[in-house]
Amino acid sequence: MAIIIREATQADEPFLWAMIFEAAHMAEEGHTSVQAAKDRPDLARYVQDWGAQGDIGVIAFEPDHNQPIGAAWARLLTGDNKGYGYIDDTTPELAIGIAPSHRGQGVGTALLARLLEIAQTIYPAMSLNTRATNVPAVRLYEQMEFQKVEGSEMTNWAGGVSYNMVVRFAPAAQGQTA
Repeated sequence: MAIIIREATQADEPFLWAMIFEAAHMAEEGHTSVQAAKDRPDLARYVQDWGAQGDIGVIAFEPDHNQPIGAAWARLLTGDNKGYGYIDDTTPELAIGIAPSHRGQGVGTALLARLLEIAQTIYPAMSLNTRATNVPAVRLYEQMEFQKVEGSEMTNWAGGVSYNMVVRFAPAAQGQTA
């Protein structure tokens, strides 16, 4: 599938809310609106006030339409604002969501590849938290060289098992411009 990818801006926050709803599998849990994600502080921290210093992200569009179809973004979540994928205070946490009608078509792969290109010029690593049962996502993360963090298994909000993954970047890559 041909897509256009651009960097995310503050104006993309409403779309990021829709994508965190998808990323958290909220529809599968019976939720019907993005407001459910906004009402959960554990999810809201990934999107609320998007565009702060250090936030990085990319948005995918189909070339024939002006509607976004997916997003991948990362932000540093530290202190009392730590997220599920917390590794340390210098490693941003990844969130990625794809519109259901565009899953399995390479959109997530393209978004994650572009986000990692940007991230490696700024950060030493990137982390995430994933459901153990989300096999397509785990395969994608492993293809992109994320590794499971031993001992990070936890019971997620849906009652299943999740764990953290991290990808570390070569030190020489930081300090370059994107």
